[in-house]
Amino acid sequence: MSSEDYHVAVIGGGPAGMAAAYRAWEFGAKVILLDENSYLGGILPQCIHPGFGIHYFKEELTGGEFAHRLQKRIEDSDVEVLFSARVMKMKNGKKKRLVVISPKGIEEISASTVIYAAGARERHVFELGITGDRVAGIYTAGEAQALMDLYGIMPGKEILIVGSGDVGLIMARRFALEGAQVKGVVELMPYPGGLARNLVILQDFNIPLYLSHKVVEIRGKGRVERVKVVKLDSSGQEIPGSELWIHADTVIISAGLIPNIKLLKNLGVRIDAATGGPEINELWETSLQGIFAAGNSVIINDLVDYAVEQGERAAEGAWHRILENRDGRWKKVRRGNNIRFVVPHYISGERDVVLYLRVSAPMENATLMIPELEKALHFSVLKPAEMVRISIKKEELEDAKGITVEVKP
Repeated sequence: MSSEDYHVAVIGGGPAGMAAAYRAWEFGAKVILLDENSYLGGILPQCIHPGFGIHYFKEELTGGEFAHRLQKRIEDSDVEVLFSARVMKMKNGKKKRLVVISPKGIEEISASTVIYAAGARERHVFELGITGDRVAGIYTAGEAQALMDLYGIMPGKEILIVGSGDVGLIMARRFALEGAQVKGVVELMPYPGGLARNLVILQDFNIPLYLSHKVVEIRGKGRVERVKVVKLDSSGQEIPGSELWIHADTVIISAGLIPNIKLLKNLGVRIDAATGGPEINELWETSLQGIFAAGNSVIINDLVDYAVEQGERAAEGAWHRILENRDGRWKKVRRGNNIRFVVPHYISGERDVVLYLRVSAPMENATLMIPELEKALHFSVLKPAEMVRISIKKEELEDAKGITVEVKP
């Protein structure tokens, strides 16, 4: 087992990881970027649709184009990249040690800091309580997207989509454009889960949206043949007699993403139950000194632009840790009324911060408030599916002992 020493080791070669690695290199750090794939970009290369880069690059790009721009930065830098590399174990200490398996063999990589940007995973059918036959024709939205956009394989002809997340809605359009019949989108909640720009897809292609409905059973011999859907009441309970059988040969699961944090859990990092990701401070540092996180491994982002921004902030935090190696006095960021989550969880008041948050339910003509700062922002519409991003200047935070974020009608 060989060993090599770096200032920063970045785990994950998606948008957040590439942004973190490049930014750390710009500061002068010796950086290694580790990714399980044989290419950089994470999920982006299979996202052939536009809508990426509007905030970060100030122009609309496809996922592949966005990834290429970040890849080019890495290629033009001295960031060392190790492909097909799986981090099997992390060891905490003054030096962080990563046990890595790659085509080079097993090696131990030592780094002053680690930026964890391993992204998220999709919920699968067995997590949704769907019973019935274990048959072919059941895919997650990401699997279906990869089959179609990377390998040119059509998963099915009659499609039912479970969950109204953005990837599922985008795949509804892809299926319709390729000639498949999309039988509907089934959503557990009384409101849709995707961005407004993606919900328009359902109207454009006359695809039914079943709100407050649940898929409970899948039947078929060898392959999906029909799917049982039931309506839910206001408390989320099934309504007797509301059963509906929809004939389909393919079921696409688009039930959301879960931060991929197994390595962080094993290391003992404190996890936020509201996000499923690690608790972080304004440096994007976890509860363990020198271990940082960014992107979808912390919170599930609507926009890749946000994931890149978070990767850069984590790199700035890692460089700050390397240079100063001191802890400030952290102030708690609290979730108030109608807030599902807010990150970062801790701030110092020593620098400008950006808060990312989601509301717990749709609201119109709402006011987002931070009472300690006497700050109030008015919104015509707030939706759980759309991330809210707020910038706060350090001058506003200096005298606050902590802040609470809440929303009032």
